[in-house]
Amino acid sequence: MVTKHQIKLIKSLTQKKYRQQLGLFAVEGIKGIEEFLNSDFKLQNLYTTQPIFDAPKQLVTDISEAELKKISSLKNPNTALAVFNIPKAKDIDREELIIALDDVRDPGNLGTIIRLCDWYGVKDLVCSANTVDCYNPKVVQATMGSLTRVNITYLNLEEFISATNTDVFGTFMNGENIYKTELPSTGIVVLGNEANGISDSIKVKVDRQLTIPQYGESKNTESLNVANATAIVLSEFRRRLIEK
Repeated sequence: MVTKHQIKLIKSLTQKKYRQQLGLFAVEGIKGIEEFLNSDFKLQNLYTTQPIFDAPKQLVTDISEAELKKISSLKNPNTALAVFNIPKAKDIDREELIIALDDVRDPGNLGTIIRLCDWYGVKDLVCSANTVDCYNPKVVQATMGSLTRVNITYLNLEEFISATNTDVFGTFMNGENIYKTELPSTGIVVLGNEANGISDSIKVKVDRQLTIPQYGESKNTESLNVANATAIVLSEFRRRLIEK
């Protein structure tokens, strides 16, 4: 049985300020929870309608479907909800390829970008302070467990780039054609806000501007979705490794 206090706490985790105050976040669904249980993330509590998880019994609470609906942020809750501790940030490996996000605001975009980093073997994702929180329930859901394998750090992006001695790439509407550009195996690749792109303060720190050429005849599409752009950029960077 889930108590009123537990319901209040879990529901509060939909808001960033309470996640930060409590150092906790929620994960929903069987696959997502199993990914986190098999990672270094520390389980606080697991609420489940089925006894199917390998977790310490003292941290598991059996609940009904009705109770699951009370604590879930989903329209159609799936079996269980778990609360985990937010881990401390790990050191960033500045000798590898790093993706940097400049004020990306959409949870779905961030979740997809985290999955892409996981798929393409990018270990570090750095985010500006105004980028959507990676422990937002919608982001966690969209990552499908990839959040457990990508180190995400929120920082002053301008200061980070200035302090890192490596090539800095940025995606722009006008720049070098990414398909014709020689790309290294390391560096920082910056992707910008959905509406405004890369900010002026970051733009001046970009060494090389890249563009994904548009082939459609109408030319009415203003830009690519930032998650789609990330997929193309990472594919090109990694493809060059195979060709070397």
